[in-house]
Amino acid sequence: MPEIRMYRPSDRADVAEICLKTGDAGADATGRFISDDLLADIYVLPYVTLEPDLAFVVDTSTRVAGYLVATADTRGFIERYRSEWLPGFAAKYRRNDPPRTASDDVIESGLRPDRMMVPEIDEYPAHLHIDLLPELQGQGFGRQLIRGLLAELRQRGVPGVHLGVGLNNTGARAFYHRLGFRPLPSDAAAGGLLGISTDAVV
Repeated sequence: MPEIRMYRPSDRADVAEICLKTGDAGADATGRFISDDLLADIYVLPYVTLEPDLAFVVDTSTRVAGYLVATADTRGFIERYRSEWLPGFAAKYRRNDPPRTASDDVIESGLRPDRMMVPEIDEYPAHLHIDLLPELQGQGFGRQLIRGLLAELRQRGVPGVHLGVGLNNTGARAFYHRLGFRPLPSDAAAGGLLGISTDAVV
């Protein structure tokens, strides 16, 4: 039976692979961008490197097949990303200005940590990323991961957490809606930014 546990450094390759295999609106993004490392270098590896105490995985006993990574303090995370992660990222990926390809657009996201700042940062100072391979989906692991994160953030006195989800990722959007995530006021028309209070029952 798969179990949820804290991230370990030995899980690094597995979480990067999960990020890639779910990186195209929940589908496999292999070969889509200039490097198969690109998505993980923005959306999971900075978190397990800079804030491993808020990184959780689903261990199937043969491999890790799901994860949740988060930061309790987006403002602080942006500063650490800029000083500790960005130099290596910028050395690995060349910026094209203006961006001309899908890869350029993603690279630009990695080069701009301020994109993580949202107008509702005081109400929702934490943010998260969560991905599960298809073999784990629909079994309650996503709900358990988010429930555990909310409990941890609540214990730390963090009032809310937010996340971004693509409008074409309908499965993920339905999942978050069932848990109680709602569009942030600043993004209500687009609906790509969702937030939830840490005292919510999920």
